[in-house]
Amino acid sequence: MSTPARKRLMRDFKRLQLDPPAGISGAPQDNNIMLWNAVIFGPDDTPWDGGTFKLTLQFTEDYPNKPPTVRFVSQMFHPNIYADGSICLDILQNQWSPIYDVAAILTSIQVIVILYILVLP
Repeated sequence: MSTPARKRLMRDFKRLQLDPPAGISGAPQDNNIMLWNAVIFGPDDTPWDGGTFKLTLQFTEDYPNKPPTVRFVSQMFHPNIYADGSICLDILQNQWSPIYDVAAILTSIQVIVILYILVLP
């Protein structure tokens, strides 16, 4: 069954394969387009340099009108990442827009890690 959410996720996946953002990888899990595994590689010259951080993205049939549930599977020490792996990020909560795709979500998560490093005293 092909629903609008599934069609959009297939489009997101094709875009991610054709033009992946630097340091990011993601794909549906076991042929389930609604559940993705992703990896963000630690940015160079940061405490996360060389790190490989795994995440899951769980989508509902409301996507792209509602954001996915995103969690770090890898242990991550960061003020925006809770102990259960959930992420405090405005675009995953009250600032969500259907314009965001999977690449934008993962890039935003990567950016909060980099910004945190840049503002450390």
